[in-house]
Amino acid sequence: SAFFESAAGLRGLKQDVYEGGIRVPLVARWPGHVPAGKTSAHPSAFWDMLPTFAELAGAKTPKAADGVSLVPSLLGKPAQQKARDYLYWEFEGRQAVRMGNWKAVRLKPASATEVYDLATDPSEKTDVAAAQPAIVRRAEEIFSKGRVESALFPLVRKS
Repeated sequence: SAFFESAAGLRGLKQDVYEGGIRVPLVARWPGHVPAGKTSAHPSAFWDMLPTFAELAGAKTPKAADGVSLVPSLLGKPAQQKARDYLYWEFEGRQAVRMGNWKAVRLKPASATEVYDLATDPSEKTDVAAAQPAIVRRAEEIFSKGRVESALFPLVRKS
């Protein structure tokens, strides 16, 4: 990772819930449909691929799917058809939630919640949790209610 600079200056690496572990560019090419050379700052996640591919194929998205179609962004339309309040990640007890430009991270279920303003601090160097108690409360609500318990992927792995 250091040799290839795979995190491009962002904090963390794969399997981390910091931006270096979860932020990945999406490159799309579809001549005549996807405008060449255009970029979008629309935050998305892997789970948006199923609804996107379903829409492109003219199929229905399963009701249980968490994602939203990225087709409006891909086609250069001004706004997504469906907005969401947040994106949520979790990996072996570590949790993260992105709410607009705010990103909250909790490294263990009982640890303090960190908060970063990705608009001004994409490398997550300055924790502003103390100055953003409302963001901390909302993130902690999502950490506890926004997840689905799974026997295959427990929040904390039992030895």
